[in-house]
Amino acid sequence: MTSWVFSVQGQVHLVGAVLVTLGAFHLVLPRLIGWPDQVARMAALPRQVAGAHFFFIGVTCVLLGSLPLLLAPELLTGGPLARALLTAETVFWSLRWLFQFAYFSPALWRGDPLRTLAHVGFCLLWTWVAGVFGLALYATT
Repeated sequence: MTSWVFSVQGQVHLVGAVLVTLGAFHLVLPRLIGWPDQVARMAALPRQVAGAHFFFIGVTCVLLGSLPLLLAPELLTGGPLARALLTAETVFWSLRWLFQFAYFSPALWRGDPLRTLAHVGFCLLWTWVAGVFGLALYATT
């Protein structure tokens, strides 16, 4: 069991499970970060756009996590479709990693222990996710 967890296929499965869980977590996340109160003060169009984007981020996480969770062996076959999907996942999650540093202002988390912990946790999460997809892509070439 332990060796499977540390194999490329095991890591791809784990990343998939974590992404599906993260997507499902979007059902409760707005309330945890106090979003309903803030969003309620917005005009109708930005409020609805923000809600739609939040919903689709959750769905995207579930869908992008379902591929590796359910199809890890197929993704690691090295065929053109598998490489294309792994490339897309690697690029997508690498961009999310980049946004963690380049887009989100440190003012949002500095001085707040819980938000600092969340920032560090997401830095590590996106590093792992992008790294596993990159490693899987490398392993198929």
